[in-house]
Amino acid sequence: MIKILIDSASDISQEEASKYGIEVIPLIVNFGDEQFLDGVNLTPKQFYEKLIETDTLPKTSQITPFRFEETYERLVSEGYDVIVITLSSKLSNTYNSALLASQEFENKVYVIDSLTVTAGERILCEYALKLIKDGLEIKEIVDKLNKVKERIRLIAVVDTLEYLKKGGRISKTVAFAGELLNIKPVISIENGEVKLVGKARGSKKANNLLNEIINQKGEIDFKLPYTTVYSGLSDIMLKKYIEDQKNLWESSANIIPIYTVGSTIGTHVGPGAIGVAFFSK
Repeated sequence: MIKILIDSASDISQEEASKYGIEVIPLIVNFGDEQFLDGVNLTPKQFYEKLIETDTLPKTSQITPFRFEETYERLVSEGYDVIVITLSSKLSNTYNSALLASQEFENKVYVIDSLTVTAGERILCEYALKLIKDGLEIKEIVDKLNKVKERIRLIAVVDTLEYLKKGGRISKTVAFAGELLNIKPVISIENGEVKLVGKARGSKKANNLLNEIINQKGEIDFKLPYTTVYSGLSDIMLKKYIEDQKNLWESSANIIPIYTVGSTIGTHVGPGAIGVAFFSK
């Protein structure tokens, strides 16, 4: 039997994990002196309410090797071989923790650095579940995941530069100028890191630019998992984007999944971001 273990930066809820038969191990989120388990006692809704209400920027803590080791021991004792999918090693030391803990479980635990986060991790997990269902051996699954992850694209329009400024990702001067000009940045995960890949004035131009960059990065492979995401308390902007840009979807997709960006990336992009995660052709 094969079990997928994925960290909560994937924004897969505990309820979804139960439904899919996978396990989600939560990162720790700190709001000042308050500490929470991501997705356990802090939902995305609660996270954004706190983010809006407080001047303190939350911080997420990596998952320790000890917590991974405890989880491995339990799953292996239950008869599972384990595939671990983590957020990018360039955004967190969680991958290194998972790898370190796996050394005592040779040929039982396999760790994959997704080189992405949030919806990018999610679609890699969905593909892994398909391979398990197809009956592939664990080493073949791991090889396929490590190859296909290079085709994952995660691209998003950010509503405000405020949170990138707070997190030290951009300067105060750039943020101030951007707010004055109503600049909407387009960001992407490139080689495991968050990169600014475009800027547009106003939401409509930003949405058009998002589509341009999606095509530049390689068109969506609709034979593999794909999804859309939003940050904040409302999905209105994302639904408007999907409707306005339906030429991107309508000939290939009957259903367009929508999920919420959680605390790991939500800390840096703030509310009001919309994005697309897919495998390029």
